[in-house]
Amino acid sequence: MAGPGEARAEAGRIGVIGIGAMGAPMARHLQRSGFAPRVRDIDPAASAAAAADGLEICASAAALAGACDVMIVVVVDAAQIEAVLFGSDGVVRAERAPGASRPTVLLCSTIAGADTERFHARLHEAGIDCIAAPISGGPARAGNGTLSMMVAAEPAVFDRCEPVLRALATSLHGVGERIGDAARFKLVNNLLAGIHLAAGAQAMALGARLGLDPGLLFDVIRASSGASWMLDDRMPRVLANDYAPRARTAILTKDVDLAMAMAQGAGVDVPMGDAALGVLQDALRAGLGDTDDAAVIGFALGTNPAP
Repeated sequence: MAGPGEARAEAGRIGVIGIGAMGAPMARHLQRSGFAPRVRDIDPAASAAAAADGLEICASAAALAGACDVMIVVVVDAAQIEAVLFGSDGVVRAERAPGASRPTVLLCSTIAGADTERFHARLHEAGIDCIAAPISGGPARAGNGTLSMMVAAEPAVFDRCEPVLRALATSLHGVGERIGDAARFKLVNNLLAGIHLAAGAQAMALGARLGLDPGLLFDVIRASSGASWMLDDRMPRVLANDYAPRARTAILTKDVDLAMAMAQGAGVDVPMGDAALGVLQDALRAGLGDTDDAAVIGFALGTNPAP
């Protein structure tokens, strides 16, 4: 088994494109692990914060790709991936030294399976390998390398990038070589997360209307059969009136919307998904898109979680 230094050398030079709520802690964890990642983001504030932590900032995705062997893409959606990969300053425009190793893109964003397949095909045409590696676990786990990651890749490409994958995720789920399946696994998971959040919000709201103390009710639920990971993770933020965005309401709404489109395409009726999407969209209409999605519970309880 390779030691840490050998693993870093095998993984090659690392870059992170998108240093927001998830990408930033991932980059900092890689830095602490000795990978010295380069980073790129269009947000000057995010870039300044990364530079203050000693991360090397690249002027464009192309500049980052020209200096890296593995590019980890952690942006919001398929449109942003399209821009950072294939735009005028995108990854495929990079100038690479003659004889440089074949580069690899890790797609860590939550997008549709068909979009993953489309990006994979275009990258292949450009001489770039692709791993679909959507992530779950939130910023805290991103920052300590304990993410859950669903990975679809050709075996040789996976083997080449395994050291960096294992640096980021302690729960690494290989889902096969069909590249879009990683996205499909992730969307099924996020559909259930959205359902759990919406159901938890409505249950807590019912308890409040009955005059039950929310904190005590939460203690009872988390120790009983009604417990869920989403409620257990989000409800403490509600009780602390802390809606600083870790996982934004707009992002979960986007993911559940994608999951429902996937279900429709498969001819599968998911009425609880429809209900959860409606609850999330109500929160968006209330102006909670940029708050933490714990605000969905706060909104149901009648508090004022707006930023």
